[in-house]
Parts: sequence; C-alpha cells; structure tokens
Amino acid sequence: MAEANGEVALRDPDQLVKEIERTRENLARTIDTLTERVSPANVAKRAMSRVLDQASRPEVQIGAAVGSAVTVGLVVWWRRRS
Repeated sequence: MAEANGEVALRDPDQLVKEIERTRENLARTIDTLTERVSPANVAKRAMSRVLDQASRPEVQIGAAVGSAVTVGLVVWWRRRS
C-alpha cells in the first residue's frame, strides 16, 4: 500500500494472503446473499407472503366481500334486465 508521502509500505506476504482470502470469503457471502435475494422463486414467495398477510386483514376481507356482493348484484340485475 502507498503511504501519504508516496513511498510503498512493506507488508508481510502471509498477512496479505490472509487478507485477500478474507476479502474473497466476504465477497462470496455477499454474492450468495444477493443471489438468494433476487432469485425468482424467492421473490415470488415473498410476494405471496405479502399478499396473504394483506388478505388476512379484516378491512381487506370486508372490502373483498363488499366488492363480491356488488359484482353478484350487478350480474343478477343485468341478467334480469336482459
């Protein structure tokens, strides 16, 4: 590594090798984490989990019931009218 005055600092080669190995291990873990995070299967699982969490909320269930009732009512009204 270069010092502030431009001279090159002498470092122990074994220490450099160990530091490079640690850096490679950290990089490999980071890449594995990112790969797992962006995996299409994992993205789909997280999305499904969020949908199921939202669907279990009472206000969402009530809204869905009202929407379904309105849809059924409109279909019945439209068929009787025709």
